Amino acid sequence: MFEMVYFAQSNQNTTMGRNMFGVVLWSDTTDRKAVIWCEDHGDLAFYRQTDKAQGVRLDVGDWVQFDLVTERNQRMAFNPRLVDQGYSPGLPDLLRQADTSESMQAASHGEATGAKVVPFAPRDEKSRSKSPPLACRA
Repeated sequence: MFEMVYFAQSNQNTTMGRNMFGVVLWSDTTDRKAVIWCEDHGDLAFYRQTDKAQGVRLDVGDWVQFDLVTERNQRMAFNPRLVDQGYSPGLPDLLRQADTSESMQAASHGEATGAKVVPFAPRDEKSRSKSPPLACRA
């Protein structure tokens, strides 16, 4: 897979960026902000559209490709491209349910919680051909 690598020059606390896929977990269309779950299952990426004339509207569940840069220990998404609108709109709820059920079960057994695989599938056959992996770690 081709990986685009570049350096952002706006800040000396910025680390090298790369191309990433992810699913939008939260968005605010008024403030033009979004939080994206990244394909590498690392920290979430934050997006803020700075120019009204440019960018794409991001909604919960959209599958996007973007340039990822770490600035001051925070992952930032730049130049998002919509891969599939509404790809997995229920993913935030699945993650909340998985966290709640796993925590409650572990607490009742006096155990520490571990990683859990949360499956999600494309909404139709059209999306299946461009799908990311069908399970993500939470």
